[in-house]
Amino acid sequence: MTGIASHEQISALIRHRRSIKPVDMDATRSVERELLSHVLEDATWAPTHGLTEPWKFIVHQGASRQRLAEAMQKVYRQTTPAHEFREDKMKKMGENPLLSAVVIAAVMERRGGDKIPEIEEIEAVACALQNLQLSASAAGLACYWSSPPLLGTPAFAEWLQIGAEDRCVGLIYLGWPRVGLNWPRSVRKPVETKTLWRDD
Repeated sequence: MTGIASHEQISALIRHRRSIKPVDMDATRSVERELLSHVLEDATWAPTHGLTEPWKFIVHQGASRQRLAEAMQKVYRQTTPAHEFREDKMKKMGENPLLSAVVIAAVMERRGGDKIPEIEEIEAVACALQNLQLSASAAGLACYWSSPPLLGTPAFAEWLQIGAEDRCVGLIYLGWPRVGLNWPRSVRKPVETKTLWRDD
């Protein structure tokens, strides 16, 4: 098809994508609004049952990253049992949002009522986030999907100002890779170990 990337090119992009942590991003280099909008638009072309499009993206840039960091630390402190509390985790929550240029709170926003099961809406958002990561990788951006337990707390939902039935399914850290970063390598088990063929 004219104008469409080849199967080989798409396959190469999928296998090139990696999780790049905020510490390996260059927080001093901003991501242009036009590029960010393009990446988010690509995310919305995910499959969605009933065309409910249940994704919502709450984008934090500039000073709002500090407010996000403070909110995460506050909620973590309030909701984590004493025996599970880790000072290093709380410290990282205060640092990570400032290490990337952009942090996107990815929300599943219920729009299908009882007709569409919640799990299908969450799956649609997950597909959208895969699109987002592939688009970001194609643009040369680093991307990291984080999902600490505090995202599922009523306190964090209240801070995000999302509905009672909505779910924050992840924080997407986005930015340019720091200079000199060696793009991580990875492996996957052979697909044959995960596949059952039933031909008769």
